[in-house]
Amino acid sequence: MPIFAVPLLLAAAAPISTPPARVPAPARVPAPAPLPAPSATRLKADVTAMVGFGTRHTASTTTDPRRGIGAARTWAAQRFTAIGATCGGCITVERIARTFTGPRAPTGVVVEDVLGIQKGRDPNRVVIVGAHIDSRVTDVMNITSDAPGANDNASGVALVLEAARLLSQRRFDATIVYAVFSGEEQGLWGAELLADTAKARGWKVSAMLNNDIVGNTVGQGGVRVADKVRVFSEGIRASEDMVAQQGRRAEGGEDDGPSRALAKAIDGIAGDIPGGLDVMLDRRPDRFGRGGDHEPFLKLGYPAVRFSVAAENWDRQHQDLRTEKGVVYGDTIEGMDFVYLSQVTAINVATLTQIADAPAAPEDVTIAGALSRDTTVKWRAVPGAVEYRVRWRHNDAQDWAETQDVKGTETLLVQVPVDDNFVGVSALSANGAESVVSFGGRERRR
Repeated sequence: MPIFAVPLLLAAAAPISTPPARVPAPARVPAPAPLPAPSATRLKADVTAMVGFGTRHTASTTTDPRRGIGAARTWAAQRFTAIGATCGGCITVERIARTFTGPRAPTGVVVEDVLGIQKGRDPNRVVIVGAHIDSRVTDVMNITSDAPGANDNASGVALVLEAARLLSQRRFDATIVYAVFSGEEQGLWGAELLADTAKARGWKVSAMLNNDIVGNTVGQGGVRVADKVRVFSEGIRASEDMVAQQGRRAEGGEDDGPSRALAKAIDGIAGDIPGGLDVMLDRRPDRFGRGGDHEPFLKLGYPAVRFSVAAENWDRQHQDLRTEKGVVYGDTIEGMDFVYLSQVTAINVATLTQIADAPAAPEDVTIAGALSRDTTVKWRAVPGAVEYRVRWRHNDAQDWAETQDVKGTETLLVQVPVDDNFVGVSALSANGAESVVSFGGRERRR
């Protein structure tokens, strides 16, 4: 469930129908104590350390102990090891690698991801929070010039490390993977490597949170936006074939795929953090014509979103360090706001807490009720769920409006016509943590 002693996304409304016979379920247990707030000071210290490696270009030196991508990745591994030592080894470190070749690495480059893995009670159900550590200047092929990459993307890596520090104090149902990617600037290669690894290991990925450019509040031209963060999510799924896309279109589920449902859950969780940021639900996979490390996960069908600042400053992205006509170019630490970064971190931590505490999202949610004023809702039982929350809203609304809690795997919504309402189901843990909502569609023949 969300941290910071906040309620669930929506209060349960009074049931409006008579559910089928209920089965006994484990008693509710108290929610864990809130975790400490993220530290802006610690975030700044981690960003400062990464900037200190000079360049973190993916093809930069891997042998110099103080400069380049190799030193930066070793530092990240050491940080995970140190965090794990404070919790009795609850976080283990893995370094996975593969050689990639492409236009931005024509002779090939070894791309390595540094992973901190915090095993949950279910080692196969996974929640991933990640960010890329590599940096660049104006010429993407320039591997030697200083490329501090403070906001793009030491900010995201610092967030991942701070999340690990805070969440290591608790044990969760799901396994949390803290991922530090390389090769983002060359073609999202590090994320591709981890997505492929997740598939090969048979992980059931409940969510992937990508954090990229999450630490500034002053954007291009001096525009300041300090109260919002953008969360990008796909509607129609990249992994769906044409038949599945046509089915989603027929059911009206374009705004309720797993990644969009994850984004909506994040919006609700963020709204419950006192003094926190407003989540702007950006209804496209990423910024216009651009991409990020969540996309390889989307291609394999995993729910994934991208966090990014509300106002980007392109003078401080992918630029040689210089000053021209009074304009400062380059991604230096002076362009960052660490209080803001701590607020984005708080949303990530609260989201990870809720999803890792909750059971998996229900599968095979179906609705039926043609030529009826009532809607029958069914779903498959979820291991660890003590109850389910059925949500619905009128077809002209974006947000869930009504709820009904059910202990079985079927219910009848009386006077809720299937023609005019969307329906979804989430799973609840014994301490009230709620999974992402799964959208209800027509029953498919097996």
